[in-house]
Amino acid sequence: MNQTHRQKVLSIALPMTAASMSIPLLGLVDTAILGHLARAHYLGAVAAGSSVLIMLFWLFAFLRMGSTGLTARAWGAGDDNRCLELLAQSLVLAVLLGLILVIFQAPLLTTVLDLIKPSDEVRILAFEYCQIRIFAAPATLGTLCAMGWLLGLQRAKATLLLVLLTNLTNISLDFLFIVGFDMNSKGAAWASFTAELFGFALALVLVATQLSKMHGSINRAYLWQWHRYRELLGVNRHLFIRTACLVFTMVFFTAQGARQGDSILAANAILMQLLLLVAYTQDGFAHAAESLTGHAIGTNNLDEFYTICKEVTFWGLGISCLATIAYVFFPNTIIAIFTDLPEVATATRLYWPWLTALPLAGLLCFTADGIFIGTGKTRAMQDTMLLAAFGLFLPLWYFSQPLGNHGLWLAYLSFLVIRSLLMGGMFIHYSRQSLWAPNKT
Repeated sequence: MNQTHRQKVLSIALPMTAASMSIPLLGLVDTAILGHLARAHYLGAVAAGSSVLIMLFWLFAFLRMGSTGLTARAWGAGDDNRCLELLAQSLVLAVLLGLILVIFQAPLLTTVLDLIKPSDEVRILAFEYCQIRIFAAPATLGTLCAMGWLLGLQRAKATLLLVLLTNLTNISLDFLFIVGFDMNSKGAAWASFTAELFGFALALVLVATQLSKMHGSINRAYLWQWHRYRELLGVNRHLFIRTACLVFTMVFFTAQGARQGDSILAANAILMQLLLLVAYTQDGFAHAAESLTGHAIGTNNLDEFYTICKEVTFWGLGISCLATIAYVFFPNTIIAIFTDLPEVATATRLYWPWLTALPLAGLLCFTADGIFIGTGKTRAMQDTMLLAAFGLFLPLWYFSQPLGNHGLWLAYLSFLVIRSLLMGGMFIHYSRQSLWAPNKT
């Protein structure tokens, strides 16, 4: 492996891995603190409430992903003006979409909670949790735009600083509000709300610092010409549908767990947070793939493109293997960290074997997402996700309902496997047909 390419990957992947790991770490801290309170319904409320907001916020995660790939290709082509225009367009969309979420929060939250159907006690607390956090929606979506833009310019250290400080602020406020002020699930909501506002303010500072180093300019009139949003919206349409399918799967999974009782809902939350820890760790290398493969395509350097792909896959495999080993050999130690509630701990141990298979099952889809975003092959991401979610996950869940929560985990494991196989197959297809060039689909 060319050391120059390895250094390029690691220079972005290591900071982004640290940044990405802080995201599930935040969820794990919430889970660990709430899991040691007197009753499971606080943990269930945050699990349900977080699922609602994940559904709403992740629907617009294309603001980050679309910005990264397009900015990386524009930067690779030496077009500073386009880089600046993409930043401005993304922020305009973020503010508009965030305001829509705030204005229509009541019907949106009610609809999604109706889908999840938690117990009455959990539902009341989950609704309260969501109502607090959703007012930060414009800031949350704006931060996503800034992250995507900075990553597209390969400013991984700035992105690390942004994510790390935001999540460390959130974790610190978790201890203050939940433990110090005894605010339970409501404290978790206020901690996240405050941290998200802080994160957006910091994002604007980091973006302004980067803008001072660039020589391009933007015609403000372009921001009101919707035809100039065509490329961004075209990429984002595919990413929106892809993300909507992923969010639907996650919320559906949470809903089915909730209908089996608060203990299973809490156990599934712990297991899912541990899976997300692996996924977000691998995301560091997927983010490197987004930026570096986009830049390679922008400079029309296919040799560098394939080298980057091999490198990020190699590191992703290593992460999956380490996670699998940890989950196989240390289940009791890990479970004890997150809960001392006997009924939740027992349920978590019962379904633990599924967790041990998940890191390797999702390896290729986690890595391929970064490659396909960077190169603009978002239509393939959309189509494979549609097939995995509605062609396999839902039918398999339906026929495995007699297995209860085991059937739910079987369906989710199969969902990750088919996504990995389909994305791997599309990569081979594009390579054999020489379709990675920017003017081909």
